[in-house]
Amino acid sequence: MTGMLMIPAALCLSYVAGSIPTGYWLGRAFCGKDIRKEGSGNIGATNTMRCLGKGYGALALAVDVFKGWVAVMLFAKLHSWEYLPIACGLAAILGHTFSLFVRFRGGKGVATSAGVFIALAPMPAVIAGAVFLVVVVVTRMVSAGSVSSAAALAASVFLFDLPTPTRVFTVIVALLIIIRHQSNLRRIWRHQEPKL
Repeated sequence: MTGMLMIPAALCLSYVAGSIPTGYWLGRAFCGKDIRKEGSGNIGATNTMRCLGKGYGALALAVDVFKGWVAVMLFAKLHSWEYLPIACGLAAILGHTFSLFVRFRGGKGVATSAGVFIALAPMPAVIAGAVFLVVVVVTRMVSAGSVSSAAALAASVFLFDLPTPTRVFTVIVALLIIIRHQSNLRRIWRHQEPKL
């Protein structure tokens, strides 16, 4: 019974870690700003960079990626259930997107998803990361890079020998990221999306 309790414990830890609103806390602690009231209003790394500067943006990005990675690589080790890494990864992503620390609102899940897939599917994550960098450099739009990398991630999981549940999970998360960027896509279409 004690062993079975490790599964909900791992999921709760993953969700709480994912819920850490890195950019929001950095703004409040060091800059006296609420980034939810500035820029796009998002608490992710991109808006953190716009509101607080590149240093804080880079720190928020690193922590948000780490939240996803640690859920899969550490918390999922609490039990041997074969699907626990995927479940913990999902819990971390949901935590970032619906953070318990900011009234169940949050970021769009890109950075935390990156951390999850660096752990679950390293090579597809590398491909997605490369696509992200190229698109951002060319367009100077993080949203375009995020959507493109999500699509690249979903496609590239079929190029490597990965378990079917991992592939299905990857496609679902990629679709969720794209859906979360609907407003950005509309602004891109209208040539109104902010650039770096």
